[in-house]
Amino acid sequence: MEKNRYLTFALGKGRLANKTMETFEKIGITCQEIQDKKTRKLIFVNEELKMRFFLAKGPDVPTYVEYGAADIGIVGRDTILQERRNIYEVLDLGFGACRMCVCGRAEAKELLRHHELIRVATKYPQIAKDYFYNKKHQTVEIIKLNGSIELAPIVGLSEVIVDIVETGSTLKENGLEVLEEICPLSARMVVNQVSMKMENERISKLIQDLKSVL
Repeated sequence: MEKNRYLTFALGKGRLANKTMETFEKIGITCQEIQDKKTRKLIFVNEELKMRFFLAKGPDVPTYVEYGAADIGIVGRDTILQERRNIYEVLDLGFGACRMCVCGRAEAKELLRHHELIRVATKYPQIAKDYFYNKKHQTVEIIKLNGSIELAPIVGLSEVIVDIVETGSTLKENGLEVLEEICPLSARMVVNQVSMKMENERISKLIQDLKSVL
């Protein structure tokens, strides 16, 4: 691949991007512009390393990577599972660790055990569908929500929810609990399939360098 080509990174906005840049700094990858909180810029460049960075909403990161607008993306595993893009997941960065779980009131345990037809509220319909239909072989009605998912079982919209659990304190405060764990989650590095071939040397070195500090 040509020497002057930039390697482009799509970073999930917020905590994820901050933590990513902290980790990158440990292996000598820095970008001063991205630290400036007041900037209106959309693309941040390190000319010396021939690297470009841009911030995107989490669910958009796998799309940018699949279509080659970014060679590499850093995003939560929940987003990868939900978006189902044709990309390579190459590295678990270990930060942002949490779990995807089925939660509800304690009595909903029985409904899950007996594979009853129940309603499941979630922000992650693909993950919920895959879990109930393909892993549990349980028929459920999935209701897509965007806001506070915990509300659904409390007001009777659904029997259970599928959501990300970090500490579980919000669940506890609202009389809910983790009933089943679907999978562990954390920040992952994903790579465009063509970039992996064309920029194999640079990307492989980046992965090795990151592994040495994780």
